[in-house]
Amino acid sequence: MEKKIIELNNLSKNFGDNQVLKGIDLNIYENEFLTLLGPSGCGKTTILRIIGGFETPSHGQVLFEGKDITKVPAYKREVNTVFQKYALFPFLNVYDNVAFGLNIKKEDKSVIDKKVKNMLELVGLKGFEKRDVTSLSGGQQQRVAIARALVNEPKVLLLDEPLAALDAKLRKGMQSELKKIQKEVGITFIFVTHDQEEALSMSDTIVVMNDGIIQQIGTPMDIYNEPQNRFVASFIGESNIIEGIMLKDCLVEFDGVQWECVDKGFKDNENIEVVLRPEDMVIVPADEGKVSGEIVSKVFMGVHYEYVVKTKTRDYKVHTTKNLGMGTVIGLTIDPFDIQVMHKMDN
Repeated sequence: MEKKIIELNNLSKNFGDNQVLKGIDLNIYENEFLTLLGPSGCGKTTILRIIGGFETPSHGQVLFEGKDITKVPAYKREVNTVFQKYALFPFLNVYDNVAFGLNIKKEDKSVIDKKVKNMLELVGLKGFEKRDVTSLSGGQQQRVAIARALVNEPKVLLLDEPLAALDAKLRKGMQSELKKIQKEVGITFIFVTHDQEEALSMSDTIVVMNDGIIQQIGTPMDIYNEPQNRFVASFIGESNIIEGIMLKDCLVEFDGVQWECVDKGFKDNENIEVVLRPEDMVIVPADEGKVSGEIVSKVFMGVHYEYVVKTKTRDYKVHTTKNLGMGTVIGLTIDPFDIQVMHKMDN
């Protein structure tokens, strides 16, 4: 059975009249790569700061391995943080930056040397010991910051949008590196980002947040393929989100057409919302589609084309590798397994 390492119980946080966290309940497990994902201002960084001891909740408690640490100061927690700005010491070289915390603890020099060199090798910076940190690239500085945080052997590493300052290519490389490092050191990583691609590519568990509330918790595949509400569906990937009626189990109606699906457990004739991912829309001859329409927009995205298909009732966004001309009339259909039915959100 998985062991809980952190429990957040009914956590709330107010800054003046602004409530940024609203009754957060969350369990985080040993050796888990968990990502807090959401738009700016959703409360994800505030959760990270509360776990790290940099903020105190207005209400609720934080448990670490079953012990209440809500009021324990940051320096007494078995948690380290990697910040977006890295916060390296410009007057120290790479080795001394990584060794800083160990020197503060007055550990034996031979122990420090072994730990620092092992950690620099882990993050791919072997041989960089004497380099000036200001001469390093953004990705290399990020690795130094990660090594410095990990060398103290925390049980949990907090990462506050650590890849945000890197260019796109470097960011992709660091995504796989971070996941590899997490597996090798075998500790819990709690990662904050607004970037859905980062979350999907690295995480064991994603916590989607909006307006101080957890919207959904699940694996990347669950979050993408089974969004629980309109916010999650629109924030994670691109979607056609359509109002419809759940006629009965496994039969939904939208845009005046009945579609077979695999969803059950809704009330008969319940008003619902349907998610259709653009890559799941299947292009067929116009007379073979469940709906048909005209291509009114075409954009080449590198790997695929993105089309907007204008039907009698709406515009559908469609992704495909097929190269079709503007104005082409096509049919659209979709596999029952790719129709995701959600309860309608209260506005």
